[in-house]
This record gives sequence, C-alpha cells and structure tokens, in this order.
Amino acid sequence: MDVKPASMTEAATLDHADRMHATALWYVAPAECALNKVDLPRPGLQDCVIRTLWSGISRGTERLVFEGRVPPSEYQRMRAPFQEGAFPFPVKYGYCAVGEVEAGPAELLGATVFCLHPHQDRFVAPRDRVLRIPERVPPRRAVLAANMETALNAHWDAGSGPADRILVVGGGVLGLLVAWIAAQIPGADVTLVDIDPRRAEIAATLGFGFALPADAPGDADLVFHASATAPGLATAIAAAGFEARIVELSWYGEGAVPAPLGGAFHAKRLQLISSQVGQVAPSRRPRWSYARRAEAAMALLADERLDALITTEIPFTEAPEKLPDLLSSGWSGLTGVLRY
Repeated sequence: MDVKPASMTEAATLDHADRMHATALWYVAPAECALNKVDLPRPGLQDCVIRTLWSGISRGTERLVFEGRVPPSEYQRMRAPFQEGAFPFPVKYGYCAVGEVEAGPAELLGATVFCLHPHQDRFVAPRDRVLRIPERVPPRRAVLAANMETALNAHWDAGSGPADRILVVGGGVLGLLVAWIAAQIPGADVTLVDIDPRRAEIAATLGFGFALPADAPGDADLVFHASATAPGLATAIAAAGFEARIVELSWYGEGAVPAPLGGAFHAKRLQLISSQVGQVAPSRRPRWSYARRAEAAMALLADERLDALITTEIPFTEAPEKLPDLLSSGWSGLTGVLRY
C-alpha cells in the first residue's frame, strides 16, 4: 500500500522536471549555431505551456544575427521577445513560432497558436502574447504571420490605393507578401522586380507581374524596396514617377548604403520613407492595437497559394548543421522552417 503512492509521486515529479527544461537554438559565434538546454520558467495561472510544431526563419534579420552584423547602436531595439543572451553572441533569437498549448487557461488547451518566440521545442508564454490560429490557416503556413504583419504595415505606411501602378523591388518573402497584398487592391498594376528569373514563376502563382531590373517599368505611383542591396535601391528610385513615394523595407545592419539622390531625384520631388513593424503605422495607430493588426495579418494567410513561399524544411535537431547553408549569401530559397 505504501509503495504505490511513492511510485506515483516519483513519476509525477519526473514529468514535472521534464517539462521545466527545453532545447533552444542559439547563435553562438559568427556563422555558428548550437542546440542548448534551457530552463523553463514556472508557469503562472495566465501562462501557456506550448509544444512547438514549426518555427520560421526570418532570413534577412536572422542572417545579420548569424553573421554578427547587428550594429551596437541597435542592440536594444533589435531584441526579440523572450530573447536570451545578448548581441553579438551568444544569443537565442527568432520570432516566428507555432505550437500547441499543452497547459494553461482552459479555453486555450489544445489550441494551435502563434507566438513571437525564439526557436525552441517547448516554451512558456503569457496568454496575452499568443495568437490563436484560425482553422483555415494551417500551422505550417502560420509561421509567415510576422512577415505578413510587416507587409500589411508597409501598405498602411505607403498609402496604397486602387488602380495604382505599384512596383516591388526584391523578391524575398517580404517583397512577395507586399506584392501579394498589392495584387488584391482593385485595379492595381503590380510588378515584382528581382535579379533571379526564377521568381517569375512564383509571381505568376501569386497573381502579379515580374521583371528583371533592366526591364523594370518606370513612372510607378508607388515603389517598395525590399532587396537590402544598393543596386536594388537604385532600381527603386529610378522607377518612381513624379512625386511618387518609395518605401524602404530593407534593414542593412552595419555599414553605410549608397543612395543615388542626384540626377532627377529632386526634380521629380520623390519621397523616400522608411517602414518598420515595431510601430503601428500612423494612419492606423489611433484605432489599431498590435493585437488587432496581428489578427488581421493572420487572417490574410488563409490563401493556400502562400504555401509556395515555404521552400525548405529542416528538422529542429539538424538545425546546427543545416542552418549555415540556408543563411548563406548563395541560398536561393524563400522561407525556411524548422520542423519539431
């Protein structure tokens, strides 16, 4: 009679101990990452314990982190939610996690949720930091939510409108999502410009045009730049029409970037503005909270054509060996995801 209760207590303790630890991906040195054990905080009454299913690699930002190219001036502003460590290294970074709620408030038990959390196989997050994923959005595709939110905010900053001639320079995942949203605007004439002719196929799949830089149409009403290169910025400026707006979405990390502001830049009275997702665009800020914007971005992911943006899956356990290739300058894919 005395042995059985002790055995049950031991099993419960072991289960609890196992849940207090997790494995996370850390960037530990330039071009080097590792899987490390981390301690989980004890969950409170309003916390969710989440078992990760997928996490997305935001290649533009994470490549800068991976290479140690986050400028010291941006160390604080670049901190991701639930980040551990500090720039440049070692740092636990990432912000595109999708998982299932294993424990927490009753109404969320078993729900599939999105959270701005680094790559980790299990984590604890407050209830108000997770977003329930609608049934019409598959968990794998939901990793694109952070990129979609950035693209949505960019259009609010840009003031996109019906029948606009819109150019998007840079066919990475962010540029493609910006172009996809633009293509939903009635009457909009949308062209993606990229140096890789293979982007033409995905542009056709998502419903907009494609051009190589040498063939980029001019006299655009609105130009988005998302290539994170000086030649791409030059292409964006050259393609803008009179008094047009150029929205800079690229983040370059360290170093100066040449911008061709001579020639006709002033005569054409061009506007070069930045857009960044850290703040809700001023045009929406009085009415839109971060939560409302996140929900809107997630709902936009219901289009099954967006699955084409995910081109690579890596098992989480193989991340240290395979991520360096995905984050190299020669990688030609779009979005990579970690499969847990």
